[in-house]
Amino acid sequence: MIKGFRYRILPNSTQEQQIDQMLGNARFVYNWALKTRIEAYQKDKNKVSAFTLMTELTKLKKQPEYNWLNLSVAQSLQQSIVNMEKAFTRFFREKNGFPRFKSKHRSKQVVGFPQNTKVDFENGKVSVNKIGWLRARISRTFEGKIKTSTIEKTATGKYYISITVELPDIKIKQKPIKAYTAVGIDTGIKTFATFSDGKEIENPKHLKSNLKRLKVLSKRVSKKVKGSNNRKKAVKKLAVLHERIANQRLDFLHKTTTAIAKQYDTAIVENLNISGMLKNRKLSQSIADLGLGRFYTLLEYKMKENGGNYIEIGRFEPSSRLCTCGTINKDLNLSDRVWTCQSCGKTHERDRLAANNIKRFGLKDQNLITFTAGTVG
Repeated sequence: MIKGFRYRILPNSTQEQQIDQMLGNARFVYNWALKTRIEAYQKDKNKVSAFTLMTELTKLKKQPEYNWLNLSVAQSLQQSIVNMEKAFTRFFREKNGFPRFKSKHRSKQVVGFPQNTKVDFENGKVSVNKIGWLRARISRTFEGKIKTSTIEKTATGKYYISITVELPDIKIKQKPIKAYTAVGIDTGIKTFATFSDGKEIENPKHLKSNLKRLKVLSKRVSKKVKGSNNRKKAVKKLAVLHERIANQRLDFLHKTTTAIAKQYDTAIVENLNISGMLKNRKLSQSIADLGLGRFYTLLEYKMKENGGNYIEIGRFEPSSRLCTCGTINKDLNLSDRVWTCQSCGKTHERDRLAANNIKRFGLKDQNLITFTAGTVG
């Protein structure tokens, strides 16, 4: 089993310079490889392979004017070429946007270390090639084989190391799927999560509560002269606030998913088209603030770690439109939070009904209940 561990590292001034140099080198090689590939294609429609680029990189490092590239680990620079190749693969296969050149001021700064990473849990240190031992805040320990590691520098100037570890396979006894220990979960903007048993989790709206301050800081940045120290200070303050919002959101998601995994044996959710939902201009900001993609990812692995079950139903199931009598309300709008069935006269609260239907659809797929849609209105 492969698992990732992320720790904050506290390098001294010399180590900071080394890391910054490696980050710059990795960014340079990525941009160089991207430029080389684009120019080769524009010239004679040829595709330059990653292997060819790595060969050319070896020649480049031998040139006196590029001697500073040797301050980085060779495999780290090769990893930049691999990352560029993966970006092209995503572009052609998933239409995920043409690869962009990386900027020190715009892009996330990372450098990979494919081998020789070590962790000293007792003394709170980690070691990587060419830098040596770095002080770290070790929050979790592990017993397994370290595969790779990546050092990241955030916009606020903090350094983190993410370590990929191959852990021994532990067989977790999976709990049986039963109706009374299962819960259907409907997520939304007004209420973050509504459960089929009646519980609700309010939307904390981390972004919205800080939006006024964000606009003020963004306006200050726009008024500062580019390249000036005052602009750098303003950018740093804006980045600190963005980081705090992201940390608040992640903390909320971790605590929520942990509580669900401990309380229920089975969690049933909808397979939502989140990328499609984000295209709604009126709701995209609110949807992004929810962090639904991360929520479902965390919930899935935590349920499995606790021996629980994670079930997804189809995104086209009429969860919020299907009355208990079997009638589907095709005229239901997003603004309709409460609606009354024209067939049986029963009044439904939209989110609660959706959570119950999600549970019913999920259990039906497991052949645990008999469920028919009945009359289609």
